[in-house]
Amino acid sequence: MIDRSSAAILPVALALLATFFAGLSHAADPEKPMDKQYYEVRTYQLKDASSAKALDAYLRDALLPALGRQDVGPVGVFAPAEPTEKDSSEDSRVIVVIPYDSPNDLVRVASGLRDDSQFQQDARESIGIEPDQVPYKRIRSELLVAMDCMPKLNVPAGTLENQQRVYELRLYESPNERLGDLKVDMFNNGEVPIFLDSGIQPVFLGQCLIGPQTPCLIYLTVYPDDAARQKAWDTFRNHPDWQVLKGVEKYKGTVSRIDQDVLAAKPYSQM
Repeated sequence: MIDRSSAAILPVALALLATFFAGLSHAADPEKPMDKQYYEVRTYQLKDASSAKALDAYLRDALLPALGRQDVGPVGVFAPAEPTEKDSSEDSRVIVVIPYDSPNDLVRVASGLRDDSQFQQDARESIGIEPDQVPYKRIRSELLVAMDCMPKLNVPAGTLENQQRVYELRLYESPNERLGDLKVDMFNNGEVPIFLDSGIQPVFLGQCLIGPQTPCLIYLTVYPDDAARQKAWDTFRNHPDWQVLKGVEKYKGTVSRIDQDVLAAKPYSQM
């Protein structure tokens, strides 16, 4: 629970939070563990910008259909909305978000892909090529577990129909595990209602179990367009309840680094 100094935070937004998550699956019995998803955030670092076409073909025509046959989805596929210095032709990226119901699903899905003859056929031009023709330099993955406040990802109705939508993927790195857990506690006990009241729409919220920047958390949000994204964050930063929450003593110093990516969905993305 949050400190007494923040106990009065945002009753209206708390009601919004309850309404927003009413359709998500929570454990019916409070004595039982919450049924939470796991997320792989997979980043393909391309050899150059022109390599994206070959990777798109693999993801669109082979991997996503094969994951669908194993009841894995929705799968999000994203690229930087506007290239920056780190998104130059020498460091272009494609980010794939894959939800799982259990960590065991990672092993099950990998085995299933090897045994899926349709996948092997669809992917033959991607996985059967010479090493120097592979379109990416490497794949980096983080494994996350959903936070208590949002145990399942949620793609709001109508999202895929909006061609102007933008996403933001944020990573909050913490100095150590204790402070990382406290930052997650901050999300679970006050920060997300302020998101919702400010127009920040989460798709998923996860604490990193495995990854190169642990301890950290990673979350994805979606907006009608980039102007709405900027307005939402301005509202959040100036929100009176955020001014109270960020001043709670135990939450100070919980974030040592923030990585931020504004993303556009690929045409075949399921998020």
